[in-house]
Formats: sequence, structure tokens, C-alpha cells
Amino acid sequence: MIRVLYHAQVYSSPYVKAGTAIAIQDDRVLAVGSDEDLLLLYGKTALCEDMQGACIFPGLTDAHLHLEQYALSLQRVDCETQTLQECLQRVKARIEKTPPGKWVRGHGWNQNLWSEGFGNNTLLDAVSPQNPVYLTAKSLHAAWANSQALVLAGIDKTTSDPPGGKIQRDPQGRPTGILFESAMQLVERVLPAPTPQEVAEAIQEAQKNLWKMGITGVHDFDQSRCFSALQILDQSNTLKIRVLKSIPLENLPDAIRLGLRSGFGSSYLRIGSVKLFADGALGPHTAAMFQPYENEPQNTGILFLDHEDVVEYGREAVQHGLSLAIHAIGDRANHEVLLGLAQVRAFEKEQKILPLRHRIEHVQCLNIEDFPLFDRHQILASVQPVHAISDMEMADIYWGTRSQTSYAYKSLQDYGAKLVFGSDAPVESPNPWLGVYAAVTRRKLNGFPGIEGWHPEQRISVQDALAGFTISPAYAAVREQELGKLEKGFLADLIVLPESPLEIPPDKLPSLLPVATMVGGEWVWWS
Repeated sequence: MIRVLYHAQVYSSPYVKAGTAIAIQDDRVLAVGSDEDLLLLYGKTALCEDMQGACIFPGLTDAHLHLEQYALSLQRVDCETQTLQECLQRVKARIEKTPPGKWVRGHGWNQNLWSEGFGNNTLLDAVSPQNPVYLTAKSLHAAWANSQALVLAGIDKTTSDPPGGKIQRDPQGRPTGILFESAMQLVERVLPAPTPQEVAEAIQEAQKNLWKMGITGVHDFDQSRCFSALQILDQSNTLKIRVLKSIPLENLPDAIRLGLRSGFGSSYLRIGSVKLFADGALGPHTAAMFQPYENEPQNTGILFLDHEDVVEYGREAVQHGLSLAIHAIGDRANHEVLLGLAQVRAFEKEQKILPLRHRIEHVQCLNIEDFPLFDRHQILASVQPVHAISDMEMADIYWGTRSQTSYAYKSLQDYGAKLVFGSDAPVESPNPWLGVYAAVTRRKLNGFPGIEGWHPEQRISVQDALAGFTISPAYAAVREQELGKLEKGFLADLIVLPESPLEIPPDKLPSLLPVATMVGGEWVWWS
């Protein structure tokens, strides 16, 4: 079937306004041109739809999202509150609707916003005396549990900190209910696990939310159960977002034994990179830094991988056709990862391995001398602009002057790095228009810190921000010949916008939502 969308403003990419009509055959773009030409060519046999002057852009891809966690978070207590008491009230309200003994899950708390700082198990016990409670922090690098949850997990005064993790304790050495990094797994291993089918059903519902925001693809960084769920959806033809699925490091040996390679899969579900973690995060003060946090002279965060580890894992991965995606937030973590990836590049050259598309996830704080290394070694900078406006105050307080080279998108761009944009949902909202707004203005939604934004020298253009959600994710997925643009032969993944994001005031960007979303030539959302 041929479909012609006419009376529109068609942008083949964020940089090119290519015509007023687009012809689509089955799941691919047939042509972009004028109304007159395309209606003359195809009008007699095609389904012709009047777009009434709306703008048509390529569909957007969130290049860093936790799909299972985002889907399940829609079922959990929203703990992203301005006060600790409000968070406790929300937990209490859920408890009142929950049978005794059943787990209560929540997500989104950020102790940096609360005057009291971290909560504790005693506070949760007061609102939940009969239910175990487990609440993940906004960063996903810390958690808050009540006493029932700690007992079920076997955590008490005698429990040692696991490698790469920390159990917060009171002055008497008793656990407070706050768990950092790998210590979270002590509780997570006793949580009732959803089945792959249940995760599949949650993702099927969640993709509706993503379509409404204009998202037609995601790069997912959740675990193997999510992969199982995605296969269920793909095989039943109900997966209607294009997913690049990462492989957790612990599954690398299994992937190698099975012969999986980056890029393998179907049109909707493909294998991405092996995901590694080099450090923690800014929120719980576990991002690995060269110098201590401003308020903690003994704390330089937690480094999980140094450059030698990156080389060891990298050589194993690239020999089997698997690229790397490495979480690095602190300046020390980024430095170590860049050193390691440089050596992986040398190994690829030495072994005559086609260079793979390695990426660093987050790239939040950098030393100035490390900026050129992204271009020199062709490392993708996979960043989440919304983090800049969420974290700006924390970065100034805990990193001090180091915030000048943090979330530095324009500097990365000027040094030749390819920027790939995402949201890190459910850490942040997956709304890509909020991400575009953040990259362009570097201001919170309330206007803080002023018209120029936070470190305004790091602002980028709307076109470049949109490229971070279209062209660049397609390149990262090695699909730049069929995704990210609206040109002949490309997949017909597109969004219909009431007005052009290139022509509206930046303050209107966060509320700009499509009136329709198409994936593979099929309308999946229409307001």
C-alpha cells in the first residue's frame, strides 16, 4: 500500500526542510517532494491524507533508557517529591490499598532536595508496619528500605558491605535502610520477580506513553529478563518501537557462546553493546572523582573499573563482534574509560577488526584534556541533557568549579564528539522535548538560574539537539542508512507536530507533543 501525507512541512532531518509531502510504501519512505508532484505520481491509487499544514519530522529515539524499569515504574509509588514527608505520605497511601505482607515498591526520591537529607528505616516503619518497602532513588544508585525489607534480605549489624557497595549505618553500626550501589542487590535478590510475560505486558502499555511523546525507538540498558520480554513482543508483532538492546557484562560469556553480535536481530529488536559500569552517580556521591566531593574531604566516590579492566573486557568483546557502552559519570571514571577505549581501538587495528561503535554513557564530568579523546578515538558521547537541569545545583555544591566542565555538550561538540541523546528514564522523564529544551536553554522549567541558563557557553542549537535524538542514535545503532531521516528507502518512522520546534520560543519546547506518531508506515498514535 502507498500512503501520501500532503499539505505538510516535511523535514527529512532536523537540518533539512525537504518538501510539503511524503509518500510511503509499506514500511519505507518512497519519496519526499511537493504536493503537486507526489499527488500526481501516486494520488490515484494511494491513500492520501491531508496534514493541514502540520510539520513532519523523523521519529525520535531515546538512546539511553531502562525500558523494563520505566514500564514497571508506571505501576509504583512516585517518590519524586520536594519533601520527605510528602514521599512518606505517598507510601502510606499505597500501603492502605495493599494487603499485609505484600511488597510495596517506589522510585524517584532524591535526598538532596530534602532538608532532612536521607530518610531511614524507622520513618518507613511508621507508615508501613506490616509491609516490606523498597524505594529506589532517582539516580538508581541508592535505595531506601524499611526494617521488614532488611530482615527479609538478611541485613543486620553484622552484615558486611559487599564489594562495590555500602550499607549506611547509624552511630551504633545498625543499618539505617539506605543502601548504595551493589548493596541494593542484597534486597533486590529477595524481591518477588515479575515474569518475562508480565514485563512484556508492562512494556506494551509503556510504549503508548512513548509514542505520545514522539519516541519511535529506544536504546535499552536493562537486564536479560527485559530481553526475554522484548522477544515475546517482537514475535507477536506487538513491539512497535525499535529497540537496541544492551547486554549486561555478566552475560558477556553467554553472548559469546551463543555467537551474538552487535547489530544482530530483527527490524524492531537488535543487539547493542555490552554494558559496563565504571562508577556510581552524583546523587549518592559515588561517581568516581580525582578530587574529593566539596562537602566530604574523604570521599572520591567509587571506581568500579580502571583502564586495564576496560581493555580486558573490551578485547574479549570486540573479538566477538560486540561493542562497548560504559557508564562513566565522574572525571576519574571518564578518564579511565577513555584510556581503556583508546587501547581497545589500538587492539582492533592490530587485529584488523572493523572498528565498532563504542560509547560512554552519561559523560557528566570531564577534565579539559579528555575532551579531544572522543573524536580522536571515535567514541560516542551518550548523554542525557535533562540531567544538566536536574543536577545543576548538586553539581555546583558537590563538584564546585568542576561543574564548569560538566554536562559540557557544546565543548564536546566543538572537540568533534558525536552527541547521542537520551533520558535515562525512569531516572528522568523520557519526554525528549524536555531533553531538547535542556540542551538548548540549560534552564529549569521555572526559569532558574536565569535567561542565559547554567553555564550558557554549553548551550547548543535546536537542530543539533534534535540530531541527538534522530541522526546520532541511528549512527550509534549502525542503522544510519535506514533510520533517523526521512529519505527514500528509510523506514517510515515519523511524528506529526502542530508547529516546528525550529520556529517556536524555547520555553514552548517541553510542552510540544506530536498529534500523531507513525512507526513502520503504521499510525500507532493519533490524538
